[in-house]
Amino acid sequence: MLTEEKEKELLKRLAEGVVEYDEDAVRAAANEVVELEMDAEKAVFEGLVPGMEEVGRLYEEQEYFVPEMLMCADAMYAGLDILKPKMKKKEGGVRGTVVMGVVQGDVHDIGKNIVKMMFDVAGFEVHDLGRDVPLEKFVEEQLRTDSELVCLSAMMTTTMVGMQEVIQKIKAKNPNAKIMIGGAPVNEDIAGKWGADGYAKDANNALKDAINMISSLKDL
Repeated sequence: MLTEEKEKELLKRLAEGVVEYDEDAVRAAANEVVELEMDAEKAVFEGLVPGMEEVGRLYEEQEYFVPEMLMCADAMYAGLDILKPKMKKKEGGVRGTVVMGVVQGDVHDIGKNIVKMMFDVAGFEVHDLGRDVPLEKFVEEQLRTDSELVCLSAMMTTTMVGMQEVIQKIKAKNPNAKIMIGGAPVNEDIAGKWGADGYAKDANNALKDAINMISSLKDL
């Protein structure tokens, strides 16, 4: 029987399983979520995702390194494979099209990868350009895919300046495209100054803002 206590326990097990890169523990908790008919979306966004965000924090503080991070991601995807089919399909199919990547000169992609996973799960069509992406590539890909949203990520002050150039170029060619920036060195003031439509301080905010931005475009 699914009680509030049991739900909390399962969310904790999912998050801890990801942080401890224990695929078996995550699978066991995810299977219980399904058996008890718990809300799969809640299990993902309040269990797996906070676990992966904690992994991101540990990585930034150099308590975890790339090998641990990759094992944590494997554990998260082990849970996602079980839970994603149980998540309710969004009305009207794909929610929107998103181009995302880490700007030129920057290879820090943990944050971008968490955001990508959340967008995937929420029903967006995601074109992930990866890391160290030439600035022109964002412009080309937005025009090629006619995506409603472009997400730019940077983790270093030296690379974040490239975002301003991308924003100007995309807006010049497609004024309707929405642009969101994220990463440690950027903030709301910078986003406003550079002409971005939004700033995401974490993956949850990125998803909420993306849904709002794309909804506003569809209302035009």
